[in-house]
Amino acid sequence: MKVKLKNVFVIYFLVSVIGLMYALLQLGQPCDCTHHLKSASDLIHAKEKKLSQLQNELKRLQGREKVPEPAVPALPIIYVITPTYARLVQKAELVRLSQTLMHVKNLHWIVVEDSPVKTQLVSDLLAQSNLRFTHLHTETPKEYKRKETDPNWLKPRGVEQRNLALQWLRENRELSDEGVVYFADDDNTYSLRLFDEIRSTKRVSVWPVGLVGGLRFERPLVEGGKVVGFYTAWKPNRPFPMDMAGFAVALQLLLANREARFDLLAERGYLESSLLQSLASLEELEPKADNCTKVLVWHTRTEKPKMKQEELLQKQGLGSDPSIEV
Repeated sequence: MKVKLKNVFVIYFLVSVIGLMYALLQLGQPCDCTHHLKSASDLIHAKEKKLSQLQNELKRLQGREKVPEPAVPALPIIYVITPTYARLVQKAELVRLSQTLMHVKNLHWIVVEDSPVKTQLVSDLLAQSNLRFTHLHTETPKEYKRKETDPNWLKPRGVEQRNLALQWLRENRELSDEGVVYFADDDNTYSLRLFDEIRSTKRVSVWPVGLVGGLRFERPLVEGGKVVGFYTAWKPNRPFPMDMAGFAVALQLLLANREARFDLLAERGYLESSLLQSLASLEELEPKADNCTKVLVWHTRTEKPKMKQEELLQKQGLGSDPSIEV
């Protein structure tokens, strides 16, 4: 019995060794996997071919001309004419106005300094404004200049400057060019809606102005969509008893009437009339701002800064640094 068990173990051992040797021999033999590799290669090639076809189709579609969209008519340019002069609040006023104008599409700002030269302050401000602009300058004759101590109403400001801007338009624009001209002083306050109203001007458009003429507002009176008169208290018999901020003129009308300009010698309160009389009649005025019932511009004025402490320090040689621009 013992001999038999021993023989069984020997046989089992030999069979195991033979099986292991066979397995090792099989591992060293080349495997015939060619048909499997060929199938995978064909699949990859087919996918690459399909990808190439899709890429070519994409290029073809990208190269195809797009169907043109309907053209959108260009907005008429609004030419905003602003006369300005050197004073402590000049930069503050121009910064405020420029940051209103930057929200208006298709606008050209014409800034005219009452100065023998273009100043660095205004040049830098315009360059930094990101607005389309023209920078001009001309000095008001001394005999027509208002002194610091003179009241605001004594002599009109900005007459020669506005006329120079009109001259620039006539020299640089054609009669076929569309646009609207608006005289925007640097100390007024403007609603953005005002510029939407201005843009559709055909000849001369008009609207109310707030805080002017000793009243809460002045305005054209409208009946049946036509201007029939004016609500004003001061010199109501003027041909056009309006503030400079209360009207706009079509560019083509100004170009066609080359002699139309502001009169430097106009009687007090008649400056606006000196221009408008040569451009339109009362019946031709176009009421804006809901038939002149909405105030969209205000004749505000910045209070003149009191520099008493600055003057005292300057006398002591301790004035503020003049190199810091205000």
